[in-house]
Amino acid sequence: MNKNTICLWYNREAEEAARFYAEVFPDTSVGAVNTAPSDFPGGKKGDVLTVEFTVVGIPCLGLNGGDVFRQTEAFSFAISTENQEETDRYWNAIVGNGGQESACGWCKDKWGLSWQITPRVLTEAMAQGGDIAKRAFEAMMEMGKIDVAKIEAAVRGDA
Repeated sequence: MNKNTICLWYNREAEEAARFYAEVFPDTSVGAVNTAPSDFPGGKKGDVLTVEFTVVGIPCLGLNGGDVFRQTEAFSFAISTENQEETDRYWNAIVGNGGQESACGWCKDKWGLSWQITPRVLTEAMAQGGDIAKRAFEAMMEMGKIDVAKIEAAVRGDA
């Protein structure tokens, strides 16, 4: 295991979640799946306890800890996309697999984990500051999934 790994708490679905992420995102894979040596608060001996996986190169450990804790928006994966096609692919995979839409490029997967699917054009516009950032920000505030064409129009001042 890596020296620093993000631990994500799941009820009992860490392996299912990790395999889903591996299907959707590049540089994502599932490693060791470890079972419990004895009963624990979230399950029984032999149940999957932890799953080692990466999400876009970030090492993670999925812990099947039971229903004691829930995911919150206080943690999210921020995925940078190159274009509308990539934005749509990730957003639609998450939302279309039992997830839910939110605002400003955020969505949740069916396990409650939050994702920010952010086209690079928005990030770059925000980094420019001034009127460009203001226009891009105001356009983003009206969106669920980010619309690249509308952000580009806002950057140009066409919106």
